[in-house]
Order: sequence, then C-alpha cells, then structure tokens
Amino acid sequence: MSDTYVDAENHVLSCSNGVDYAYRTTGASDGIPLVALQHFRGNLDNWDPALIDALARSRRVITFDNRGVAASSGTTPSTVAQMALDAIDFIDALGVGEVDLLGFSIGSFLAQDIALVRPSTVRKVVLASSAPQGASGMHGWAARGDRRSRQAADVGGGLPRRLLRRFRGEPSGGSAGRRARVRGAHGRPRRNDELADAAGAVRRGLRLGTAEPRSARAGLGDRQARVRGQRRQRPDDPPALLPSADPA
Repeated sequence: MSDTYVDAENHVLSCSNGVDYAYRTTGASDGIPLVALQHFRGNLDNWDPALIDALARSRRVITFDNRGVAASSGTTPSTVAQMALDAIDFIDALGVGEVDLLGFSIGSFLAQDIALVRPSTVRKVVLASSAPQGASGMHGWAARGDRRSRQAADVGGGLPRRLLRRFRGEPSGGSAGRRARVRGAHGRPRRNDELADAAGAVRRGLRLGTAEPRSARAGLGDRQARVRGQRRQRPDDPPALLPSADPA
C-alpha cells in the first residue's frame, strides 16, 4: 500500500456479480478499514488527497468506483438500492470482514442502505452532506425564480430575455438594459442598498428582541428574501417568529 493517496495505484477486483471494480487502498494494513462512498458521478480521482491521507494516518482507507462508474465495468444502476447492493458485493469480495463507511452526498444514501441491508458488515457509519428521501419542492427555490434562472442567457449577463429583446442592438444587453433592470414600476431607479438597509434593520431587531411597528416590517419578507437570496418559506416549514408589534 502507498503512503499517500496521490501515489496509490489503481487495483481491479473481480466479483461474483461479474463486475470488475477499480479501487485504491492506502494507510495502515491492520484494524477495521474505512470504505469511502463517492458522490454522484464521482470517481477515484474526485476524493481530496489531503482528506484521504489524513484519514489514513491510523487506519486503512479504501476508495472504489461502483458498478458502471469510471474505471469499473458494468452498467450503472438506476436506483440507490441497487447501487448499495453492488457496493456490498465489492465489500464482500475484499474479504476484510467488518468495515466502517464514509458516505459523501449520494454515497451517504448508499451507506444508509448498506447498514440496513447488511448490518453485520458495518461497524460505524459517517454521513457527510446527506439528506432524507427526496420530496417535491425540496430544492427550496420558488418556481418563478427557478424558471428565470433557467431562462437567463449568458450573452446578456443574466438579463431577462425581454430586456435582451428590447436592447438587442447593444452588446450583452447594454447599459440601457441594466438601467432598465433596476427601475421600479414608475421608472424610478430602485436602490438595492436601501432594501438591504431595511432588511438589515429587521434582522437586527429580531436578533436583539426589540419591538418594531408592523408597518415598518410590512412587505419586507419578500424583499428581504430577494436581497439575501433566501428561498421562500414552504407550506410545511414552521412559522417565522417575529416580535409582537405591541409589547403590552
């Protein structure tokens, strides 16, 4: 085994499921090994060598390409459940017995499934950048904002298409397009710093617990979200806690 992940050689392990798995191993040869499960579309070279070297100072670390990914043979499965079964086949073929799992992103989904399907193989599980089962709207962006982000054109520096059409004669939408973008409904320039100051005042009031007239906060929710780039509140989110308008 190599002393560093950068110098580690690629190995191939042929398993009973007919897949040839590409893998690397580094660190101490004794003790329970740590098997690392990579993120979506990740392969052996996507792991940070500094991270793997730090983990391998006192233990053996094994990284691999799952079935159909990068240097491993086979066809990539379409479900997390099957990906977990393929990973179990690789771990079984290693012949190391019990292992610890480090799952990163989609690898954390695999780690959870492996622990459920084959608990006798897993001693400890570390989940990094994990999440529960997917659900509608979990991306957290309002539909209108998502649609606009998809429609933004690179040639316009992110300007909406309607402005690009109006100022097509100027390169990248032109300065006229940018000026129009920051004008309000009555053609008056809208100052982003004014909105930021107003939103900042609300945040300071919430943090300090000071009461403010509700009229000062009216309508700031949407503006604050636009200024700070936050997602809108989903129906299943807990209601925001605001100080009462009248302490009495």
